[in-house]
Amino acid sequence: MSLHNLQPAEGSVKKEKRIARGEGSGKGGTSTRGHNGQKSRSGYSRKIGFEGGQMPLQRRVPKFGFTNINRKEYVGVNLDKLQTLVDEGKITDTVTLDILIANRVVSKTELVKILGRGELKAKLNITVHKFTATAKAAIEAAGGEAVTL
Repeated sequence: MSLHNLQPAEGSVKKEKRIARGEGSGKGGTSTRGHNGQKSRSGYSRKIGFEGGQMPLQRRVPKFGFTNINRKEYVGVNLDKLQTLVDEGKITDTVTLDILIANRVVSKTELVKILGRGELKAKLNITVHKFTATAKAAIEAAGGEAVTL
């Protein structure tokens, strides 16, 4: 291979249709835009969701409910997940946000809530944002401590 015989890989380059380059090109005249009408004009762009004057779907469908802009989303971590981490030796006696982040249970921007599914046998001191009543009772029954941030 040398400079005089370089060429692009097979199928990597398409020859584009050169429109509006005269009648002889086969793409002259209306330049593939058809005859007259809004879509044939320069500068035409239709609005997203426009349905030709028909009432758009987004306005036909009824709206209901309420979205609280101040809602806080918590990521749930169940007791059985904590027990699994204890069994694997990843946590010992304390559980903080940093430990959960290090074990990739949650990400650093998330709020954490401990949920009560499963059984906790280990004595753990847990410090997170929230606890359910059943989770808090189970932690304290195992001899641990539940501290809210």
